[in-house]
Amino acid sequence: MTLLQHARFHIKMNLLASALTKTSMLCGSLLLLLSLVSFMSGPFLDLEGPSPVPLPLRKVSLESDDLPRGRPGDRSLASAFPDNIWASQLAEFYQGCSAASDSFKKITPTSRNNGLILIQTSGGLNQQRTGIIDAVVVARILNATLVVPQLDHKSFWKDNSNFSDIFDVEWFINTLSFDVKIVKELPTSFRITEDRIYSTRVPRKCKPDYFKDRVLPLLQRKRAIRLTKFDYRLSNRLETDLQKLRCRVNYHALRFTPAIQAMGNTLVERLRRRSGRFIALHLRFEPDMLAFSGCYYGGGESELKELGIIRKRWKSLHHKNPERQRRNGKCPLTPEEVGIMLRAMGFGSDSHLYVASGEVYGGESTLAPLKSLFPNYYTKDTLATKEELKPFLGYSSRMAAIDYMVCDESDVFVTNNNGNMARILAGRRRYFGHKRTVRPNVKKLGTLFLAKHNMTSEAFTSQLRKSQRGFMGEPKESRPGRGQFFENPDACICESYRGKDELVRKRILRDDMDDEVNEHDEDDEEDSDQDSELDMYQEEDGDLVLTQELVGENNR
Repeated sequence: MTLLQHARFHIKMNLLASALTKTSMLCGSLLLLLSLVSFMSGPFLDLEGPSPVPLPLRKVSLESDDLPRGRPGDRSLASAFPDNIWASQLAEFYQGCSAASDSFKKITPTSRNNGLILIQTSGGLNQQRTGIIDAVVVARILNATLVVPQLDHKSFWKDNSNFSDIFDVEWFINTLSFDVKIVKELPTSFRITEDRIYSTRVPRKCKPDYFKDRVLPLLQRKRAIRLTKFDYRLSNRLETDLQKLRCRVNYHALRFTPAIQAMGNTLVERLRRRSGRFIALHLRFEPDMLAFSGCYYGGGESELKELGIIRKRWKSLHHKNPERQRRNGKCPLTPEEVGIMLRAMGFGSDSHLYVASGEVYGGESTLAPLKSLFPNYYTKDTLATKEELKPFLGYSSRMAAIDYMVCDESDVFVTNNNGNMARILAGRRRYFGHKRTVRPNVKKLGTLFLAKHNMTSEAFTSQLRKSQRGFMGEPKESRPGRGQFFENPDACICESYRGKDELVRKRILRDDMDDEVNEHDEDDEEDSDQDSELDMYQEEDGDLVLTQELVGENNR
C-alpha cells in the first residue's frame, strides 16, 4: 500500500469515528429527552384521567404496502385489541344482506296454505322477540298463515302489553307480505273461538323436519293450532334462505311503535347534545339474577341470607360453588368491575355513560364506584321527566324497548352478562355496520379480577386487554355457525370488497381464529348458558310437549 493510500485510509477512519461519536451523542440526548417525557407524563394508563385523544378512523388502503400488519405470531387482526376503541376500522368491508334468493318463492294473496298458526311467546321483551322471529319462519316452513303473536302476560315481568302496544303491526304485516301471510286475529270464517283452538308445545331447537313431520299433520287435520311458550323452539342452524328470513323479520319488520321510537330518539338526541358520542351499558345485576347464578359478591352474611331466601323460589336448583362459578365465567361482572374494565380499555372519566338496568342489588351503594369512574352517568329517569315517561311506566317491555333503542344507537354498547338483550343487540349492531360492541370475556376476567390486588396497574391493564381480544365486536371474531344465530347472524353479513379481493381477504380478514378467542362461541356452551337464563323466569303451565311418544291430540 502506498503512502497516499495510507493517508486516505486514516482520513476515512477518522471521519467515521467522528460520525459515530456524534450519532452516539445524539442518541443519548434523545434517550434522555424520552426519559424526561415519560417521567413527566406518568404511567401508560391513568384510570383517573380523561379520555385520550381518540385515534382517527383510518381507512385501510388496498395497496399492499399500506395494509395494517400484526406482529409476528398474531393470528388475525380480528383477534387483536383494536387501536380505535370507539369504532372498528374494518367495518367498511361488511354490510347486512337479507334479501331472499330467486329460488325462495314469494307468497301472493291468492296462495293456498295449510291453515293458521297461533303463537304464545314467553319471557321478557327480547326473549319474546326471538319467539316472534321464529314464529314467522315456522309459518313459512308449514306454509301456514300466522296470526299476530300473543305476548306473555303471565311470566316474571307481569306485563299485559299486546303486540300492537310495542310493535308497529301494519309495518310488520306489510314488510313480510311476500314471505308469509299474516293476519291480526283469528278470522271469523273459522267459526271457533281462540280458547277452543288446539294447543301444544314443541321441544327446544327443533329442526324444520320436526315441524314438517310432527306439527304439519296436526295442522292439516285441525286447520288451526296454537304453539305455547314459543321461545328458542326453532333450531339455531337453518338453510340460508330461512336464516335470511329471520334477519328480515328481526332487522326490518319488527319496528317499535311511533310513541316508543319518539321517546327513544329523544333520549339519544339529549345524550348527543351533551357529548358527541356515548357508551351504553346493559347492566344485569338484579337480586333474583344473582341468587339464581349462585355467585358471591363479598356482602357477607347479609348477602348470603338475602340471596338464599330468593334462591328458595327454585325448588330444584342445586347448590353451586361460588368460586367455581366465577372461574367458569358464570358470574356477571359487578358495576364496579364493568367500570374498571372500560377504563382499562382506554375510556376516560369524561366519557358519557348511559345505563339500562333493572333493580340493582345493593342500590346506590353498588352503583357508587361505577358513577365515580364515570361521573357523566345517565339513565331514562335522568334524561326524561316523569311526565314524559308516564305512558310507559308500569310496562316493563315498553321501558325495555326504550332502553333497546338507546343502546342500539350508542357508539359503544357494553354488557356485564351475555343475556337475551345483549345477544340480540350484538347481532343487530353487526348487521348495521359492526358498531363497537363489547362483551366481557367473563371466564378470563373473573379470574383476573380475583388476582387484581396482586398485580401492578400496568400488568392488570395488559392482561385485561389481552383477555378482551376477540370480544370487541370486530368482523370475523366468530366462525360462521358458532354461537347463537341472533348474536352472530353470519348468513346475513356480506363482504363488500372493492377490488383486490383476495389480497384483502388474505392479509386483513383471515378466518383462522384460535380456539382460545372463541371459547364462548361453542354451541353446547351457548345453549346451556341460554337455557339457564330462560329457566330462571319460566313457570310451567302444564302444556303438552309434542314429542315422538306424545303425538296424540290433546284439546284443551
